[in-house]
Amino acid sequence: MGKLAERLRAFSRNRWLVLVAAMWVQSMAGVGYLFGAISPVLKASLGYNQRQVAALAVAKNLGGYVGVVAGTLSAALPARAMLLMGAAQNLLGYGWLWLIVARQAPPLHLWMMCVVIFIGTNGQTYMITASLVTSIQNFPKSRGPTVGILKGFMGLTSAILTQVYAVLNTPDHAALIFMVAVGPSLVAIGLMFVIRPVGGHRQVRPSDKNSFMFIYTVCLLIASYLVGAMLVQDFLQPSYDVVVFLTVILFVLLISPIAIPVILSLTPEEAQHLMEDALLSEPLTGEASTSQQKEDQPEVILSEVEEEKPKDTDSLPPSERRKRIAELQAKLVVAAARGGVRIKRRPHRGDNFTLMQAFVKADFWLIWLSLLLGSGSGLTVMDNLGQMSQATGYKNAHIFVSLMSIWNFLGRVGGGYFSEIIVREHKYPRHIALTICQIVMAVGHVLFAMAWPGTMYIASLLVGLGYGAHWAIVPAAVSELFGVKHFGAMYNFLILANPAGSFIFSELIVSNLYEHEAEKQAHQHQMSAFLSPQLLHNTGFLADGPLKCEGPACFFFSSLIMSVFCLVAAGLSVLVVHRTKQVYPRLYSSVRT
Repeated sequence: MGKLAERLRAFSRNRWLVLVAAMWVQSMAGVGYLFGAISPVLKASLGYNQRQVAALAVAKNLGGYVGVVAGTLSAALPARAMLLMGAAQNLLGYGWLWLIVARQAPPLHLWMMCVVIFIGTNGQTYMITASLVTSIQNFPKSRGPTVGILKGFMGLTSAILTQVYAVLNTPDHAALIFMVAVGPSLVAIGLMFVIRPVGGHRQVRPSDKNSFMFIYTVCLLIASYLVGAMLVQDFLQPSYDVVVFLTVILFVLLISPIAIPVILSLTPEEAQHLMEDALLSEPLTGEASTSQQKEDQPEVILSEVEEEKPKDTDSLPPSERRKRIAELQAKLVVAAARGGVRIKRRPHRGDNFTLMQAFVKADFWLIWLSLLLGSGSGLTVMDNLGQMSQATGYKNAHIFVSLMSIWNFLGRVGGGYFSEIIVREHKYPRHIALTICQIVMAVGHVLFAMAWPGTMYIASLLVGLGYGAHWAIVPAAVSELFGVKHFGAMYNFLILANPAGSFIFSELIVSNLYEHEAEKQAHQHQMSAFLSPQLLHNTGFLADGPLKCEGPACFFFSSLIMSVFCLVAAGLSVLVVHRTKQVYPRLYSSVRT
């Protein structure tokens, strides 16, 4: 009995259990990506035109990416409080929206509707911050895979909720909004006591590599399965029992990572400690150059060590190199205390920057602008997928929203994995991978513009993969170049590029060009019926009523514009690569301790 209690205690404090729970929370936290599926419902039930829908999309994006409050509170509040606050906001905002669409509450003015959707989507910033910060604390030596996996599961939200919506088999489209209000809130509340920092999180364990590979395998299985299930349901229209069976398999795959903490908890504790001690006695290469290890050292000394150490130091054996650098650092600490060394106040790239120090660096703004143009265009496509699919003749927009969610998921997981290979094995800037992804996105936007038969599937694949890669590559690159000590503040500023880009593309470009083409089509239809444009305007057709645009022309020019801006973003990323290619060999070639 005592041994069983010991195993249960070990299971409850297993850091992999926390990561798996964080994955489940993240899989429900990306409610903003479902806007492309619910926007046609809002447009039809509330009588909005495309400009008004675009305003709701901008408010949604602001709610999902303005996480300053969540980032500030995360340093003072435990994860369970953050999850509870996020669940409450999500339930309040989207619950109210559901009541309005279901005619259970009176409709509000447009600006109040924007506030409602802002509140609902802002709840995800608390869920994301709590799960992400806690997981990084538990896996400080594996930040790349951890961030990529968590951000990847966040992209699966729309696909999962859409599959559950198919099981409900209801003609009430407002039920999808109800699921958005209830589902994420219940998951966050149910796991609020599981997600927390646990002891021993600074240890690197031999089982970590196999555990991460198992999760990567599960990720590929889930993505492949969802693609197959969505295509089967879209083209073959299976029976209800088959849809339920497909959904059950999906949830089995989502639950399967729980096997990792279960197996690790059953491993004999003594054997596990022996393996940990053996691993910890080996020198850690590459990892010691990261900003996490710099936090454990006097930051102001690190740049001085790099400049003062002899040139032949890096060519020495690892043990001798560490000894020489430790001696030099000790001398610098003593000299600094006596005033013999002038400590530089400006950090070097790779050291820990504050947000204000990062603001004066050109690299930081190049990364931000590249993110704005690249991810902003991708988010605009995701927000307008409902109208884009309808304009090109597809009746069911859910399939493209779900597929985009899957590609977004794979882009995040794959972007983190392959960019890690670039920096670890080739010691080359991570942004070279982002450059390739942004070029791929430009091709996808061109295919959206052409709207040839079947290109919606290919275009959603290219844009979804490229968009997702942004959110695995950029955070990791910023943590490398500007440190992790103030990473929360930098990350919350970086993600503002997403709503800013969405506002530029969606509100100023896409919606205006869509409404212009819709008005032109309305004039042509009415003139063919021998009605004058003035009479058409007097009847209110061009006033405030929702106009519907049909055909490839609705998004032709806007898609081409976004393609051009993706190429500009790729050029900015190339510039970042050129400016930082001398930094990465220093970060990853030797141990800086």
